[in-house]
Amino acid sequence: MPTVTVSFTPLPAHVRTARFIAASVARRAGVPETVLDEVRLAVSEACSLAVRLHRASAPEVPVELRMVEDDKKFRIQVVDAVPRARPTEDDVYAALSIGDDDGVALASAEGAVDLQARERIGLAVITGLVDEVDVEYLANGTVVAMAWPLELAEREEASSLPSMGG
Repeated sequence: MPTVTVSFTPLPAHVRTARFIAASVARRAGVPETVLDEVRLAVSEACSLAVRLHRASAPEVPVELRMVEDDKKFRIQVVDAVPRARPTEDDVYAALSIGDDDGVALASAEGAVDLQARERIGLAVITGLVDEVDVEYLANGTVVAMAWPLELAEREEASSLPSMGG
């Protein structure tokens, strides 16, 4: 299982680089071209969330991006080092308010509620982009794990199906 690990300083400018690296490694691993935009967007959202959390609570600790290729899937993990409880749905609804311009804005009496709301919304976006997502809240941070099927694995599965012609 080839693995590529990238650690980067939690700065918004580095999210673009992480997205570029993830897409390049995904393409090399055999993720279909039609799915690469989803990889870019999901990695961008997960890394942006990790950067926001780090900048608020652990600015000196790098964010980690792990990319793993196995026989049938390409997996990406975005690891942050900000311990926190799993956000509840109530956190999002409490933090949403209608702004002056009639748009939905994230309002917050405290930064923590704002970050929890952003986390829930960010994870909802990722879940909409990626079929296989798992978020693990650990004592030392969080791992957002995403996986995509490899093109090679899809071809092998299709070729192993019995032929219906004759």
